[in-house]
Amino acid sequence: MTNSTLPGQASDAPVTRDATWWRHGVVYQVYPRSFADANGDGTGDIGGIRSRLPYLHQLGVNAIWVSPWYPSPLNDGGYDVADYRDIDPRFGTLADAEALIAEAHALDIRVLVDIVPNHTSHVHPWFQAALAAEPGSPERDRYLFREGKGADGEEPPTNWTCVFGGPAWRRVPDGQWYLHLFDFTQPDLNWANEEVRAEFDDIFRFWLARGVDGFRIDVSHGMVKDLTFPDVPTIEELLETSKAIDHPHWDRDGVHEINRRWRRVLDESDRDVMMVAEAWVSAESQPLYLRTDEYHQVFNFEFLVTPWDRVAAGAAIDRAVSAAQAVGSAPTWTLSNHDVMRHASRYGLPADINWRTWPLTGPYEALDPELGLRRARAGSLLLMALPGSIYLYQGEELGLPEVWDLPAEVLDDPVWEDSGHTQKGRDGCRVPLPWVTDGPSFGFGDGDAWLPQPKWFGEMSVEAQTGIPGSTIELYRAALAARAEYMSHDESLEWLDLGDAVLAFRRGSGVICIINYGEATVELPAGELIVASTDVTAGLPTDACAWLLPDAACPGADLRWRASS
Repeated sequence: MTNSTLPGQASDAPVTRDATWWRHGVVYQVYPRSFADANGDGTGDIGGIRSRLPYLHQLGVNAIWVSPWYPSPLNDGGYDVADYRDIDPRFGTLADAEALIAEAHALDIRVLVDIVPNHTSHVHPWFQAALAAEPGSPERDRYLFREGKGADGEEPPTNWTCVFGGPAWRRVPDGQWYLHLFDFTQPDLNWANEEVRAEFDDIFRFWLARGVDGFRIDVSHGMVKDLTFPDVPTIEELLETSKAIDHPHWDRDGVHEINRRWRRVLDESDRDVMMVAEAWVSAESQPLYLRTDEYHQVFNFEFLVTPWDRVAAGAAIDRAVSAAQAVGSAPTWTLSNHDVMRHASRYGLPADINWRTWPLTGPYEALDPELGLRRARAGSLLLMALPGSIYLYQGEELGLPEVWDLPAEVLDDPVWEDSGHTQKGRDGCRVPLPWVTDGPSFGFGDGDAWLPQPKWFGEMSVEAQTGIPGSTIELYRAALAARAEYMSHDESLEWLDLGDAVLAFRRGSGVICIINYGEATVELPAGELIVASTDVTAGLPTDACAWLLPDAACPGADLRWRASS
């Protein structure tokens, strides 16, 4: 545990009142297959989401982000899209989606949808037409087909690797190869093609016309490729994307022209609409995506992957706040999503263990579930106190951990096969939610769920926790209500020096957030306790967080962290 000082203050920005909703909103990610099943077929659907809108309203969210609900073979959980202007029959109909949007709006909940522009499904009509067409045809030019290397073109055009494992090229019967940075069922589109660009302009307009309030853009940093197709000097780790400068297919300058084109489409709307980028890029590159004519928001993944450490957390917060404010945006925070191990499990593993490979390689005794949940509750409270917007992943309000021990025969994520069975993939964070304490799928539906739920899921269900003082769901409800009252009206953050073991800051309302990374209980400043991640009667214990309104004479409340030399 380091006690070195943090970087200088994060923000002296003036208070910004009545900002647009997305600058300070609480967005709840719905993974449709696993949220709620209304028709009893084992797969979550739009009817299930509609039935749980009152729950989300009571939780205190301002918006929902719905992961892909389009027609799809579901080879990659819906991120392999066959039709961007319709709903998969397993989830419902376009009319169901429109009803969901209207019902959410009636509860003052906005709706964001996922757009997947880097690739389509291999069953998309465009790709089927490309396979049927000749090399060099307009149909093939919508994708990235190339000749192979070697005497007979038997080698892939480059050494690029698939994010899920294996080569990023697949050969078709006439001898050409097509690029797929993800699974082979997800061929990459050619964003140098104007027809591709115009198609997505229209897709945005299609969903805006149906009332959506925003878009989460998948792989926003990957659309533009170096069309000279150079090899990469190093092979990336599975499920990672490089942050190298001048990489041939990640974070290339050309993506910004596309971003600006989309922003112009959104700016045509007479409503307050927005888009948020999934961009796994360097801290230096991220502000470029946030310029006033590009994205409204970019996920702060550095904060998500930061280890449980006071200085590391403070530095990550500092960088994100400063980078966003430098271009007039606001930070965007999250700790879990459909692509990563749930933070209640990540925080229960030692820092030297790779949480991506741990579900397969172990050592399993290294996981401390109680430690993970304690830190998850504290980390979530820290997250909710930060300026900007927050994105919550379904089930984290229950404290759900990763279901890491799913048997191989039920695994659905292509990572399992593409990695040669060296990584289990992301199914463990996608297990359907428990709503009640018993039943065949704990209230998810009337029958078994598409992924098996562990027997202990009922103990963590919504029913089991609702109304129970100290439960994780009641902590989230209380914190989100307090955030709405005290934290969502300004974008300021002032670091405070309240001891070497804690990270502390004050928001414009005067509320102080304190999180204890040390081993000993620390005394809280005198004041009104707003919310805490655990019992703080005897002080703030290790791995705990609290918000309070301090008394005027609070010792040290006017001190800031010293700038590091």
